[in-house]
Amino acid sequence: MIVSSSKMNFKEVVDDILRKEYYPEVVRVTYEVVPQVAKEAASKLRSESPKRQGKYSRGWASKVDKGRVSVGATVYGKDGTYQLAHLLEHGHAKRGGGRTAAIEHIKPVEEWAIDKAYNDIMDKLEGI
Repeated sequence: MIVSSSKMNFKEVVDDILRKEYYPEVVRVTYEVVPQVAKEAASKLRSESPKRQGKYSRGWASKVDKGRVSVGATVYGKDGTYQLAHLLEHGHAKRGGGRTAAIEHIKPVEEWAIDKAYNDIMDKLEGI
């Protein structure tokens, strides 16, 4: 595709070509990968969360928000466990003084999910 225009500079021409040629594929691949990674992250949190009675660890779920040109996912604790998640992840003050140890279980899964989504999207786009 050759574009000749005296008013467009090189960057604008390349951006225009990439938007027209690859944008639909990027959106399609992102719509495939993000929900799958969110589901895997919720499953991973279920298995790696602290368990005393099991209700907290079983309560992880994922929700996907699809827009016309965007997709996002949220992994959350059901049944109002967000307060407990914060206390477990960061530790808290004890009644008799001192602090409890933090049990980091959300942050490692979050970092894993971000890396996995990025790598999966890039792998699928390399084949195009």
